[in-house]
Amino acid sequence: MEKPTQPTLDRAALERAMRAHGEEWYSLTTERCPHLFANTPVFIPSAQMYQMQQVVDAVERVVQVDGWMRDSSLPPSLSNLKERRGTSGVFFGYDFHLNEDGAHLIEINSNAGGAFLNMLLLDSQQDVELPGKTTAAGNLEQVFLEMFRNEWLLARGNIPLHSIAIVDQQPEGQYLYPEFILAKRMFEDAGITACIADPSALNARNGGLFLSEQKIDLLYNRLTDFSLQQHPILQRAYLDDSVVLTPDPIHYTRYADKHNLARLTDIDQLRALGVSETDIAVLQTGIPHTREVDGTNIEQWWQERKQWFFKPNNGYGSKGAYRGEKLTRRVFDEIMRGDYVAQRIAAPGELAVHTNDAGTIALKFDVRCYVYTGKIQLVAARLYQGQTTNFRTPGGGFAPVRVLG
Repeated sequence: MEKPTQPTLDRAALERAMRAHGEEWYSLTTERCPHLFANTPVFIPSAQMYQMQQVVDAVERVVQVDGWMRDSSLPPSLSNLKERRGTSGVFFGYDFHLNEDGAHLIEINSNAGGAFLNMLLLDSQQDVELPGKTTAAGNLEQVFLEMFRNEWLLARGNIPLHSIAIVDQQPEGQYLYPEFILAKRMFEDAGITACIADPSALNARNGGLFLSEQKIDLLYNRLTDFSLQQHPILQRAYLDDSVVLTPDPIHYTRYADKHNLARLTDIDQLRALGVSETDIAVLQTGIPHTREVDGTNIEQWWQERKQWFFKPNNGYGSKGAYRGEKLTRRVFDEIMRGDYVAQRIAAPGELAVHTNDAGTIALKFDVRCYVYTGKIQLVAARLYQGQTTNFRTPGGGFAPVRVLG
């Protein structure tokens, strides 16, 4: 794998693209997120790109088989929706670590952030000659817009889509708030009324969900309350089908519940579900072995902890996640009592990046595939230092991915 040692992105072109969204947006983004975009692309071999696609395809087939959605998968308030179909869920994020042993799926997210920012980044670099091939669909803005229109079509048929609300807890305080603004503008440019809202600003009446006097047709859900337990108004609107919500609790449960990583690497369970041996082989190779932590065999877990990465089942954004070798006994004991899964460590990729302040530094990276209905729309990398992606590293941040060979 090539390891660029010099910044090869056109930073001037990126700055022009950012300023094109207005000085207010540019200032907000650069002040809040100074390390949002990396200095270099990430180059990956075509064999790893092929493997990522194979893993995505296999997962998509498995999560649709009869019996995948278990009775215990959903909280009681949503249990009657176990087999609810309808929308497909926007922006699934399949996150991979790439190393000399191949591509390794470490997580699936049901409301993956960054797609609109990466679209801006790719658009800004169109005139830059780089090795390899891009890893994004053509005309991404149209692809993203049609994805939301298709969600509406699946739920409501040919009724016109008039309004979309991008919803998150205290959205203006979210690190990726600048992305919400990009999404809002995309919807508005397409003639759809759009707003950004905290759930507390929404109210239910007359069989619908409203923001002030504006009836909301579709909610683009960026909340990390995946079952909506903390937001009863939204949960009731979802249960009553008075608003189209995407992604929704079913999407999270079907794909992104961390317990699914253990099920996807359990050969016996997969065979019992009738999964093909070909897909089982792909999953065994492409997902690090994952186990549920059930509070038993505690001393064995302690002895083997350096082989594992511990993740809370309902965690997000790496919160509460620990690399085993970094654990104190106190935190380890808390994990043993909590709702965790443990995944065998698959090292992230590394490359050398030049920065103006620190010279050449080694950065880790992961690769995210943005997926809708099983199709990869966009592949992007995140460069960082430390245990997890953090957007705090000079020279790090989102980076375009180029496929070599």
